[in-house]
Amino acid sequence: MSRTAAPPAGTRRMQKQRTRRALLDAALRLLEHQSLSSLGLREVTRAAGVAPTAFYRHFRSTADLGVALVEEALGGLHGMIAGILAETGEDQDEERIDRTVDLIARHVRDHPAHVRFIIRERHGGVRLVREAIGAQLRRFAVEVAAEYAGHPSTRGWGEDDLRMLGGLYVDQMVMTASAFLEAAEEAEPGAAAERVASVARRRLRLINLGRRHWLD
Repeated sequence: MSRTAAPPAGTRRMQKQRTRRALLDAALRLLEHQSLSSLGLREVTRAAGVAPTAFYRHFRSTADLGVALVEEALGGLHGMIAGILAETGEDQDEERIDRTVDLIARHVRDHPAHVRFIIRERHGGVRLVREAIGAQLRRFAVEVAAEYAGHPSTRGWGEDDLRMLGGLYVDQMVMTASAFLEAAEEAEPGAAAERVASVARRRLRLINLGRRHWLD
């Protein structure tokens, strides 16, 4: 009796990657209009065009899928932000501010569904996802604090103050991303985005001013 040959390992791996991608994309589309806590497994698999059993080959639960979306939405930003911090010096605050605001605007423009998901679920009803978002944002804050620890303007600062500074920058970045997202839905999105960028730059300048005079 003849047997059907099994597909090559590379083909199976590609198919698995396509299925995982389809599930993530389907979840993002559904999460445009609802929270993760209300999202059902069958709803996701139906939108992705796969059998419900296929879901468990990739994720343990919708919360696990949400954590994967968090990593996808925020994980890649660490390198870009680190690059901005490393490439601009202590006397280049204005350039650093401009590049940071431009980065946030571009990320919101290129990945609006991911940003909307993070903004909504940061304080949402799924604990694992809240914790994953919190962990990523704390990691951003630690990275920012570590970069500023070597600057003359923070000489003599304690660890608590440095962590507070990192948190201020990260909170402002999240607020700016949310504002850019809202601006894209206004009647004149270009003008609205420019207003958001202007306010963001002013707020970052205020944080920088406080940083330079914190120990005065």
